[in-house]
Amino acid sequence: MSRCEPSFGARLIAPDRTRFRLWAPDCRQVALELGGRAPQPMTPYGEGWFEAEADCGAGTLYRYRISDELSVPDPASRAQAGDVHDASIVCDPRSYRWVNTDWPGRPWHETVLVELHAGLLDGFAGVTRRLPALAQLGITAIELMPVADFPGPRNWGYDGVLPYAPDAAYGAPDDLKALIDSAHGLGLSVFLDVVYNHFGPDGNVLGSYASAFFRDDIHTPWGQAIDFRKQPVRDFFIENALYWLTEFRFDGLRFDAVHAISDKDFLVELAQRVRTAIPPPRHVHLVLENDDNAARLLAPQRLYDAQWNDDLHHVLHVLLTGEREGYYADYANQTGEKLARALAEGFIYQGEPSPFREGKPRGERSAQLPPTSFVAFLQNHDQVGNRAFGERLTSLAHPDALRAAYALLLLSPQIPLLFMGEEIGATQPFLYFTSHLTPQLADAVREGRRQEFARFAGFSDPAMRERIPDPNAQQTWLDSMPRAQDSTAQAWRDWITTLLTLRREEIMPRLGGVQALGVDVLGRAAVRARWRMAGDMVLMIAINLADAPVPVTPEHVSDGQAGRILFATEGVLDAVPQGRLPARACIAMLESVT
Repeated sequence: MSRCEPSFGARLIAPDRTRFRLWAPDCRQVALELGGRAPQPMTPYGEGWFEAEADCGAGTLYRYRISDELSVPDPASRAQAGDVHDASIVCDPRSYRWVNTDWPGRPWHETVLVELHAGLLDGFAGVTRRLPALAQLGITAIELMPVADFPGPRNWGYDGVLPYAPDAAYGAPDDLKALIDSAHGLGLSVFLDVVYNHFGPDGNVLGSYASAFFRDDIHTPWGQAIDFRKQPVRDFFIENALYWLTEFRFDGLRFDAVHAISDKDFLVELAQRVRTAIPPPRHVHLVLENDDNAARLLAPQRLYDAQWNDDLHHVLHVLLTGEREGYYADYANQTGEKLARALAEGFIYQGEPSPFREGKPRGERSAQLPPTSFVAFLQNHDQVGNRAFGERLTSLAHPDALRAAYALLLLSPQIPLLFMGEEIGATQPFLYFTSHLTPQLADAVREGRRQEFARFAGFSDPAMRERIPDPNAQQTWLDSMPRAQDSTAQAWRDWITTLLTLRREEIMPRLGGVQALGVDVLGRAAVRARWRMAGDMVLMIAINLADAPVPVTPEHVSDGQAGRILFATEGVLDAVPQGRLPARACIAMLESVT
């Protein structure tokens, strides 16, 4: 078969004829089940592959008969007739009629992301209805949490077991295409979060007929590691990435927790094949989540555009909340210096030992990377939802400090990401939720989550742990829906709109070739950062997140060059001439280079 032709799944070869392919190396024979027809034997053609052609078209339900006792859905199902254990559906990739056929995407430096959970927003159609408001706000890209089919109607998406099938609880594949088409019509890019490091625990039956998909010698926090030493396994996921980018026309992918992928050369092959298949002028962006802080994947070839900057988040969270437990312990000391390094160099940990990781070194040198190689955020699904009670920063931080932090986030050269609800200052929690259909699994997830927090001081009492919401309860899901409740929502929206307008007009056009010029530490929670921008301009941002002013001299705010104030929080312009940067304050300026 051609390397460009899909290896896996059902593919229409004529309106009423379909080719089916399955990799089942543990089987000697496999049969195709089509509705009420007698099972049709599939032809083996070497190395564990089976194939069959049948007179059937789009909408046909099918399964694979693995043994007398077991028939399974297609692991590359494009849609399911119900849930993960049900029959798969033959789909026509050409059934949707695209409107915005000439959309080339947006260059990376124009990206302002908002992370969305489609289920909490009433599915793909509900997200589509919200797109105009997001575009008006100044967002340029939405990022959907994983949509791959998961068990039950409610899930974060990281328990997906059918990576090619949009979950039916969110809508049909054409509904997702309509969402993306509508976004492109509004000038919005669309990213998808994909999970290639594990399968969910319910509905994954690959081990029954393709045990070579997994490694017995390596385990992840979610179970057996995927064996990327096998080329069919690599092809399964690389073709999945290309499927989302070509058939659905996503503008980018965010790869979840790639530090849990043992064979790092897979990530190189994946990016190379995507770049070859989708060359310029179309803009397609690949973004990593990688706790290893591996800068090599970002430079010099720039196979990946950027990585989520957990380090910057963690030090800002410590400064905003005072929390020091768990991985925040690595950021609790020398906070000013750590904030300075994150703004100047991206990663804070660039090979230094991590106390939280038992003194093991973490990270690689990143100072050579441009600031746009990092996605910055104050909140995301992990950093909110992995808290026991899912509290947002609106419930944890002083509002003035939080507003100053948003000014830093949205005006600095790193690529900003908001989490849904931040634009309205939402106070509702975002909780961890599931809808496992097996009572034993639901019980295990609930108790496992409560035990996870037992090592934290606030949860040493079992009675306190019992208060942690049950992930499988529908109320947990309902409580996680962001809602505008009072007049503060409009105030937050105005605040974010102001900052994003400044970013669009003053920062984005000058991000070409941006490089850090250094950061001065003004105090435990205060820094002054400078970046060389395009057009012979320097961007300066000074921020103080402490609850007391810090002394500054005129050169800490401006080097005496001709400058223009872009933004300042209340009281800053009066205090700086007096040698003070007020508590919980931020100022941004553009200066001409002489």
